[in-house]
Amino acid sequence: MRRSAAPPRLDDLDRRLGHALQLDGRAAFSRIAEVLGVSDQTVARRWAKLRATGSMRVLGLTEPDVLGETVWLVRVSTTPDAAVPLAEALARRTDTSWVGLMAGGTEVSVVARSGSGRSRDGGEALLLRELPRTPRVLAVTAYCRLHQFFGGAEGLILKSGMLSPEQVAALSPPAPRPPAEPVRLTAEDERLLAVLAQDGRTPVPELVAATGWSASTVRRRMAELRASGVLYFDVEYATHVFDNGLRAAVLLSVPPAKLHATGQALAAHPQVAFACATTGPANLFLTVVVKDSEALYAYLTGPVAELPDVQHVESYPLVRTLKGPGPLPPGPVRG
Repeated sequence: MRRSAAPPRLDDLDRRLGHALQLDGRAAFSRIAEVLGVSDQTVARRWAKLRATGSMRVLGLTEPDVLGETVWLVRVSTTPDAAVPLAEALARRTDTSWVGLMAGGTEVSVVARSGSGRSRDGGEALLLRELPRTPRVLAVTAYCRLHQFFGGAEGLILKSGMLSPEQVAALSPPAPRPPAEPVRLTAEDERLLAVLAQDGRTPVPELVAATGWSASTVRRRMAELRASGVLYFDVEYATHVFDNGLRAAVLLSVPPAKLHATGQALAAHPQVAFACATTGPANLFLTVVVKDSEALYAYLTGPVAELPDVQHVESYPLVRTLKGPGPLPPGPVRG
C-alpha cells in the first residue's frame, strides 16, 4: 500500500500570514511584512510554500445578502451507493458550496444559493425539482438561512489569536457599507469574480485580460465591490494547519425570544466556524471544527451545555468534505 505524504511542517509565522490574509486577502506582501516584523521576501516565500503544498489559498467570494440571494442548508438522504456520485455532482455546480458526506456516508450536506442578484443557473431548480427527482434519493430537507451570526468574511482563522489586536487593527480594511437595495452585477463583474473565486490574489494584469478593462478600472471596480460588501476574501486552509481534523454540523433548538442572544454567544466560541438562525424544527445551525471526536464531545457537553436556553441538540460529523467555500469545484486545498 502506498503511504500518503506527511503534511508539510508549518510554524506560527505561516499561521500569522494566514490570519493577515483573512483580514485582507489582497493586502500587499510589503504591508503584511511590515506589520509582522519580517522581510517582504520572507512573506512572499512563505506564501509560495503554502500555496504549493496546498496548505492555504485565498478565494474572492461574494456575499449573498448584498446580492439579494437566499442561502439554503440542504440535507439529502440517499441509498449507500448514490451518496458519493451525488455529492461529486453537487460539488461541480456553481450554485453550491460546502458539499460533504455525513451520517455514515449515506447523507449529503450542501449549501446552495438562489435569487436574482446574480445569474446563478437553477438555484430553485436544484432545490425544488432536480434533487427530489434524482434516482436513489430518499429524502430532501432544505432549511433557509434567516440570519448569520458568524461566517463568510469572518473566517475561523480570525479566532486563532495568531495576531495581536494592534496587528489586526493595522491590517483590517474599512468595514463595508452594503447599499439598501441588492447590487446588480454586469457581465464584466461576473468575469472578474469568476477569476477571483479561483485565486483571490490573481494579479491585476490577469484580471485585465479576463474583463477587458484597464488596470485602473479593475482596481476601481474591485474597490467598489469590496466597499459595498459584494466581494470579500476568505482563506481556505487544510486541516493540518491548525490540527483540526473533525468538522461537524450541530443543530440546536432555542426559544425564539432567546434566539439572537444564544446565536451571538455561540458565534463567539472558538470552535464555531459558521453560525446562523434557520427555518425548520431546529432554529440554530452551527458548523463546528475541532481536533477529534473527543474534542467534539467536550464542546457539546461543555460550552454548549452551559448555555441556559438550549433545549435540544443534534450533531452530525462530516466524514468527507468534497467542496469548501466558493462556487467553483474543489481546488488543491484539502486535508
